[in-house]
Amino acid sequence: MLTLASKLKRDDGGKTGRASGTSDSTHRVSIRDRLLTKEVAELEANLPSTCKASFPDEDKLHHFQLAVSPDEGYYQSGRFQFEIDVPEAYNMVPPKVRCLTRIWHPNITENGEICLSLLREHSIDGTGWAPTRTLKDVVWGLNSLFTDLLNFDDPLNIDAAEHHLRDKEDFRNKVQDYIKHYAR
Repeated sequence: MLTLASKLKRDDGGKTGRASGTSDSTHRVSIRDRLLTKEVAELEANLPSTCKASFPDEDKLHHFQLAVSPDEGYYQSGRFQFEIDVPEAYNMVPPKVRCLTRIWHPNITENGEICLSLLREHSIDGTGWAPTRTLKDVVWGLNSLFTDLLNFDDPLNIDAAEHHLRDKEDFRNKVQDYIKHYAR
């Protein structure tokens, strides 16, 4: 699957020095793409059973989609699509992530914005992005938003959090209604 990996190997193997007078800058692969080649292979080997990653263009590992299908909790039976774009400055900055599936969730807005501390570039609590984090951390974090990281106390979607506080059963019903209409 990783055609970028084979491209990197070809480019590295084909270097014969600069004596021929040609510049190898046309063959230069970004640091991001080198990191992604390794990280995507690790990610594919360690995906949670509730997740599936797909790469629309196998030569562009910096843009992919993640499907999360929770097997427990409020969001069980739903399938939620996320779009992940890894900027050129990766791993100094976090990937940009958007939820493509309309959802009733305290930490995800109906427009797809996500509140997940590790996606914050700057965080006062120390849980934000750091260059030591990887795509695997991002995927596991997104997966956990449906279980142990589901946070009603620090919501992005205040209406959803207040709804849960007022009436847990009605909240559950609304989540299931959203799943039926948008997350199948």
